[in-house]
Amino acid sequence: MMLRLMGLFAIIPATVFLTISFFILFTIRKIETGGLRVFGYVITALLWCCSLLAFSVGVYTLSTGRHPMISMLKHMQCGQMQGMMQGRMPEMMHGQK
Repeated sequence: MMLRLMGLFAIIPATVFLTISFFILFTIRKIETGGLRVFGYVITALLWCCSLLAFSVGVYTLSTGRHPMISMLKHMQCGQMQGMMQGRMPEMMHGQK
């Protein structure tokens, strides 16, 4: 139940990204230089994509009760524990395959 409520916290980064993009768009209207204006539009589009991604993960967490990053972390920890039980360090720790 508590993990589902974590999905509500996705509203915070989505709101921050959208607020920053609003101020960038507001500033672009005052800029005369074309190159800087294009850069501002690119940054705004990237912020909108990040906002959409954060909001999508929040909706996914609310609807399923599972967070994608937590399952990935559990999978990584299992691999590291197996490596330690075999008496060697995991490959990720020292960069060798």
